[in-house]
Amino acid sequence: MKVLNYSLLDVFTTIPFGGNQLAVFHEGDSLSTEMMQKIARELNLSESVFLCSPSNTAHQKRLRIFTPQMELPMAGHPTIGAAFLLADQDLIPTEEGTNEWLLEEIVGNIPVSVYKEGDLITKVEMTQPLPVFGEHYSGTERVAELLSLSVEDLNTDFPVQTVSTGVPFLFIAVRSLSAVQKINFRSDVWEKHFSRNEATQHIFVFTTETEQPSSTVHSRMFAPAMGIPEDPATGAASGPLGAYLVEHAVIPATENGKYSIRSEQGMEMGRPSFIDITIVKTGQEFQQIKIGGTSVTVGKGQLYLEDSLL
Repeated sequence: MKVLNYSLLDVFTTIPFGGNQLAVFHEGDSLSTEMMQKIARELNLSESVFLCSPSNTAHQKRLRIFTPQMELPMAGHPTIGAAFLLADQDLIPTEEGTNEWLLEEIVGNIPVSVYKEGDLITKVEMTQPLPVFGEHYSGTERVAELLSLSVEDLNTDFPVQTVSTGVPFLFIAVRSLSAVQKINFRSDVWEKHFSRNEATQHIFVFTTETEQPSSTVHSRMFAPAMGIPEDPATGAASGPLGAYLVEHAVIPATENGKYSIRSEQGMEMGRPSFIDITIVKTGQEFQQIKIGGTSVTVGKGQLYLEDSLL
């Protein structure tokens, strides 16, 4: 029998039972892709991450990231959470101040900054690939039907558009916080009209009305194709969210082209999450996309695999 050790974290929060849950498995090298997928489905968290040896020894780790339904080429809260755990448990040595790492994911090498004050890991930031903007989605009435909202609830000043920094999400602007809170996601409408196109599978809804004064937007994300009915904190969507907000002037322009954005998410699920987004844009060109936040380790466990399963 093989025993697999894992840690359980809450990511994008400073308190237990907030943020987005994450299982981090410490011994990924010995597992097949099929077994990783089965384990992720067994735990049924939005994502589980497996730590593997990097292909380049100058890098810190290689990450394999799975939802209950699929492997992801890149994801935010598994990257942030795994880096926090590696630093917090001193599995990778850190110094006070800023520690610069490279983590390998399917999309390529992901630069990660780990911030340490005294003995505490205070924040982890990841740099995401530069954004790719897709076509506008023109079916306004269908989008409203998907969310069980009226067309008047949608903020048609801004396009419904797919944006990706590794994983595509369809962004939908809504006029009010109350409208976002009353969303009833229609799986039947999603299945018929959105599920078959990779550009429209993952649905991200936001409004500039927020619960917390420090937040820029209030967000919700629905990803049935990943096996995630709703996600309490979506790092992979937050980079493209920031790019969307800047590109379409949803937020005011800055003189130096640097934007600091905070997305609050997970409130409707009882798991409040806060994702910090940094965007740098010079002229018409995006120069940098970063997301960051804090994490809390809430437990650890073991998974038993019979030899016949390996």
